[in-house]
Amino acid sequence: MFTLKSKIDTGSEDYKKNLDKYQDLLSEFRNRLNKVQKGGSEAAVKKHKERKKLLSRERIDLLVDRNTPFLELSSFAAYEQYNNQFPSAGIVTGIGVIHGRETIIIANDATVKGGTYIKETIKKHIRAQEIALENHIPIVYMVDSGGVFLPEQDEVFPDKYHFGRIFYNQSKLSAEGIVQVAIVMGSCTAGGAYVPAMSDETIIVKNQGTIFIGGPPLVKAATGEDVSAEELGGADVHTRISGVADHLADNDTHALQICRNIFENLNPAQKQNLGQIPIEPPHYDPEELYGIIPADPKKPIDPREIIMRIVDGSKFQEFKENYAPTIVTGFARIMGYPVGIIANQGVLFSETSLKAAHFVELCNYRKTPILFLQNISGFIVGKEYEHKGIARDGAKLVHAVSTASVPKFTVIFGGSYGAGNYAMAGRAYDPRFLFMWPNSRISVMGGEQAAEVLSRVKIDQMKAAGKEMPEEDIKKIKEDILEKYQHESSAYYSSSRLWDDGIIDPADTRKIIAMGIATSLNQPFPEPKTGVYRM
Repeated sequence: MFTLKSKIDTGSEDYKKNLDKYQDLLSEFRNRLNKVQKGGSEAAVKKHKERKKLLSRERIDLLVDRNTPFLELSSFAAYEQYNNQFPSAGIVTGIGVIHGRETIIIANDATVKGGTYIKETIKKHIRAQEIALENHIPIVYMVDSGGVFLPEQDEVFPDKYHFGRIFYNQSKLSAEGIVQVAIVMGSCTAGGAYVPAMSDETIIVKNQGTIFIGGPPLVKAATGEDVSAEELGGADVHTRISGVADHLADNDTHALQICRNIFENLNPAQKQNLGQIPIEPPHYDPEELYGIIPADPKKPIDPREIIMRIVDGSKFQEFKENYAPTIVTGFARIMGYPVGIIANQGVLFSETSLKAAHFVELCNYRKTPILFLQNISGFIVGKEYEHKGIARDGAKLVHAVSTASVPKFTVIFGGSYGAGNYAMAGRAYDPRFLFMWPNSRISVMGGEQAAEVLSRVKIDQMKAAGKEMPEEDIKKIKEDILEKYQHESSAYYSSSRLWDDGIIDPADTRKIIAMGIATSLNQPFPEPKTGVYRM
């Protein structure tokens, strides 16, 4: 492969201006991340610790192998919603390594409203289960929850992807032979009692963990019986009498050690072999990415400058370099793993779509994972392009991306607008993981375009009624729409609603994608299978 050569002058005024701007964005990102990762209020955290319980992230640190990373997902779930009373949606999910096995960890945070579930909590829990199913990796549930958040019951209980879907997914995971281990470290009540009951093995902490379909208040109301939580469903009950739990732990630390012991005896995974080679660091420092992203989001970015700071040795074998230059395609390695890369350098034309679809097919049949680097305003529009069949050719790319059987990974490093989001493996196209950089934007179109389109509709409506809209009214409409789109297209707005798997530091992109690829190798890739392409 050829080593890419950067055209960036890191001593230029433009670079320094971009760097200063991005350092501000990073500072804001890190401050916000630290805040949501603290969990609940100081009083709730203090009360939790007084009960001799570890915090959710402390539990995870003790569970995973030493000196291995934990990739936390969707840290900003529910951010700037519910008056920020549900940091991280009251649940921690992510991927860690336990005895060498990539594992999904789902840990309730009891310091946040008792670990109860709002709709974002459920969405986050279900997304973690989907990742386990897609990648055929085990799950550890750290249960410490009061069940659904009752004031929001209409948003969490009856629908297809509400609370019941968690247990449906557990059944599906079990049927696929995916190991599930539950550690009951606190309350586990109502429907939540099915989490340990449907796991392969369950650990419960004495004088701390409880499991019951109906708690003491409900039992009293329904039967008149007075019973304590421990008598009703404590650790002794479920390890000695009911058999619902399999292992009795003295405390959190002991429970985590039992869980590690279980993993020590699991059968090895059937891996997909990608032919990993020794790792070579990029020739260019990944932290230079901070000065490459323009302070003005309308300025173009050569994606090769991104690629050379992510891939091994900054080496990239470009495919069709001189054809359809608004998309960059080629092969590289990330932390030793082979990967095909598709990156935007402008709008999608017919020839752009055909080039990218061709490249997706190459990766698919060579069983090479694909990394999509999104900075896309959408497909080209206009009479000339419609007559040439842009819809048909764009559909070929959408079709190729949709039916690709190799793992797909998506990083939005700029804008992600309209159907361009779809063609570049947006959330609807099931990438194994989708991450955003702090500067990135996502919406059906840019704010300026939306303001122009919607104000034009209003003007035409007024004209049809024989009226004319004053200039100041037109200006006000545009300003309101622009403000709305500016707010709703931010990475934080997206991550709050789990349209992505998290906001990441650009310099960490290489490591995070490598971890995603490693996670995807826990089962052989399916054979390629495509449908009908409209010629």
